[in-house]
Amino acid sequence: MKLNVKAFALAAGLIWGGAILFVGLANMIWPPYGQALLQLAASVYPGYTPGTGLGSVITGTVFGLVDGAIGGAIFAWLYNLLAK
Repeated sequence: MKLNVKAFALAAGLIWGGAILFVGLANMIWPPYGQALLQLAASVYPGYTPGTGLGSVITGTVFGLVDGAIGGAIFAWLYNLLAK
């Protein structure tokens, strides 16, 4: 069985971007919520600073979408390579 690399990349990007969006919005409502995850994301994504408003949440979400898509594509490609 082979994975569709494009579909897997899109799904992974949407899941990771959605997770960053959800945690970022929840952090705006309840400030201590998800702080460790958002600080971890800030250490990886240049220019992203959690807790500074809606613009920061959108920036983190975009970084998450791209990062998740790249990671998903690599995972699916590697899986297909090793499943031969």
